[in-house]
Amino acid sequence: MLKMWKLYKKDIGKYDVTILQTPNIGENKGYVPIYRANIEGRTHEEVIQTVFSTFNVRERIPHNYRGRFISTGDIVLIDEGFKGKTYYRLSTNGWKELNRVMIM
Repeated sequence: MLKMWKLYKKDIGKYDVTILQTPNIGENKGYVPIYRANIEGRTHEEVIQTVFSTFNVRERIPHNYRGRFISTGDIVLIDEGFKGKTYYRLSTNGWKELNRVMIM
C-alpha cells in the first residue's frame, strides 16, 4: 500500500521515474532500466498512473522509448533524492510497493 504522505502531497512536482523491465515477460530476475524521465504529479499514485497510461498507448510513447508496453511484473522506480527511492511492481491486483532487495 502507498504510504499516506505519498498519497496526499498537494503541490504538483516533478518526479524522477525509471521504468525497469526484464528481458522477457514473466521473469522475476534480471531487471534493467529501460527508460528514465521526469513525470509531473501530486502523488506517487498519480505519477504511476501517468506512466501506465503513457507507456501503454502507442501514440503517447516517446520516440526514444525502447521497452515494451508496461505489463504485470514491470517495476517503476520513483527517486526523490534525499527523500529516498520507492519501487512499485505491477501485479494482477494493481501497483504494489516493494522492497529494493526483491528486485536484485
